[in-house]
Amino acid sequence: MRKIYSAENVEQEIGALKDSVESEILEEGSSEKINMIKLCKTKTVRRGLIAGVGLQVFQQFVGINTVMYYSPTIIQLAGFASNRTAILLSLVTAGLNAFGSIISIYFIDRIGRKKLLIISLLGVIVSLGLLTGVFHEAATHAPAVSSLETQRFNNVTCPDYNSSLKAQTWDCMTCLKASSPSCGFCSSPSGKEHPGACWVSNDSVKDLCHSENRLWYTRGCPSNFGWFALLGLGLYIIFFSPGMGTVPWIVNSEIYPLRFRGICGGIAATANWISNLIVAQSFLSLTEAIGTSWTFLMFGVISVIALLFVVVCVPETKGMPMEEIEKMLAGRSLHFMFWKKRSQPVEKRNQSV
Repeated sequence: MRKIYSAENVEQEIGALKDSVESEILEEGSSEKINMIKLCKTKTVRRGLIAGVGLQVFQQFVGINTVMYYSPTIIQLAGFASNRTAILLSLVTAGLNAFGSIISIYFIDRIGRKKLLIISLLGVIVSLGLLTGVFHEAATHAPAVSSLETQRFNNVTCPDYNSSLKAQTWDCMTCLKASSPSCGFCSSPSGKEHPGACWVSNDSVKDLCHSENRLWYTRGCPSNFGWFALLGLGLYIIFFSPGMGTVPWIVNSEIYPLRFRGICGGIAATANWISNLIVAQSFLSLTEAIGTSWTFLMFGVISVIALLFVVVCVPETKGMPMEEIEKMLAGRSLHFMFWKKRSQPVEKRNQSV
């Protein structure tokens, strides 16, 4: 403590710690076993858990691990046909995630936890809005299916196309949704935006398409918006990683009373991984059921809810010792006035003595 506080304030801080421990003992009983009922009945712990668990859940439900786990797939959905290109471009998101996490080390104690979360979520909302628009436009402007090109090789024509009464209205997106069996889109030799062929999806047909110097699509359709999707992914990672990527873990290490910190941190981490499992397992099913643009729109709506949650329920813990954090949580459950400066941070008070 002598390395943190001035010599004149060491005894004062030790006294504050003793008072905090004694108050916990009087309130809870030091020998009693901690359980969930006791956690929920303790006001400071309950309010801390709402903030800490909420942050961990929203960290996952704004869609971060869909971007990290499925970035090659998302890039293909945006109109990049090559698997190799998609994998190489996905490395950009991994690099930006590492870069953003390093940036947070510099800003976390300068801007504050809550302000950094708000800036992060505002950027995430804008990025998800961009991705929603890009995928909507890509689906709306998908190239048509050419009857002549599709039926040029009858043995590989998509069966659903042959049996459809509205085959003349098919476009690339309709082709990729065919499921008996699954079908792919072979772009036109005159340009990927021109009408192409809808064929059965297998390796032989893929090789046939490539042999004519044409691009083969099985996830997304040819589009001029692919680079905008990559820009949206990059912006998403840049804004997410310094704030929502790191701050939930920092807040969870600060917000609980010392006696409950282990179990509360475990509850928050468990909530994080359960949320991770739900989001990761449902992403591809959602893109198939409601479309990629609606999936990112859903993440955007969740991000707006997360922003409101941070503004209302998450306290600012920058520069506060744990005794002051406990008093703040005991005093109020809502934390709107995050932009107002407190009287003086601990460090400045020590320096002025």
